[in-house]
Amino acid sequence: MISFPNCKINLGLNILRKRNDVFHDLETVFYPLPLKDAIEIIKGDALQNEEISFTSSGLVISGDVTNNLCIKAFYLLKKDFPQLPKIKMHLHKAIPMGAGLGGGSADGAFVLKLLNEKFQLGLTIDKLIEYALQLGSDCPFFILNEPCFAQSRGEIMQPLNLNLSSYHFAVVNPGIHIGTGWAFSHIKPFVPSKSIREIIRQPIETWRNELVNDFEKPVLIHYPKIGEIKNQLYQSGALYASMTGSGSTVFAIFPENLTPSFSFPTSYIYHFL
Repeated sequence: MISFPNCKINLGLNILRKRNDVFHDLETVFYPLPLKDAIEIIKGDALQNEEISFTSSGLVISGDVTNNLCIKAFYLLKKDFPQLPKIKMHLHKAIPMGAGLGGGSADGAFVLKLLNEKFQLGLTIDKLIEYALQLGSDCPFFILNEPCFAQSRGEIMQPLNLNLSSYHFAVVNPGIHIGTGWAFSHIKPFVPSKSIREIIRQPIETWRNELVNDFEKPVLIHYPKIGEIKNQLYQSGALYASMTGSGSTVFAIFPENLTPSFSFPTSYIYHFL
């Protein structure tokens, strides 16, 4: 069985307050985009020693493979469903990692959905969201995978009637890895006078002056190259441009009838959707 996890962007991101645990309360709008990885899961064979045989292709995945959310998702369900058989899993990576696009979170969430469907575990959407939250704060969104206003850690979601399919999106990643912990350490939480939920209802032309990602200010100070990308996208006619998540990817929204003209170094990962 094959599935195609897609990425997300954040339309606005406000860090509201520090919680009593290690997390922060936030508000954001998650919006899915059709930049996708691919995951295939098949049943393992009798000679397979390990519970899961994992391979990957595409973008190189760094770090210890046991930390991959795809593998963690399998063992998370295996703990409660010991009847899950040994499997073979292949992941093809196209979504840049550590980039604010939620690619790893999408992969983990989609594995939960794949295993649920393939092996008929009978898990409800609410139960899948509960498992997904154990993998990471962004993971529950990919269970719903539709535009949502999100609060708390990002797991409290309200679907939105927000359709931007009549626009084009540019997604630009400069290959700069920004640690989430570092990004949060440079934030002073506060509650803005106008919620993202209110701003997002306004015409896109107003977002440039009101829809803010709180991570942008400190990140652009330390990594001015990211600010240069954003400026170039605006100069090319973008209606709205912003960093997504804690960076370093920048996205832009263009009118459907506009073909933007810009160029980025070949080391960048760029998509026009």
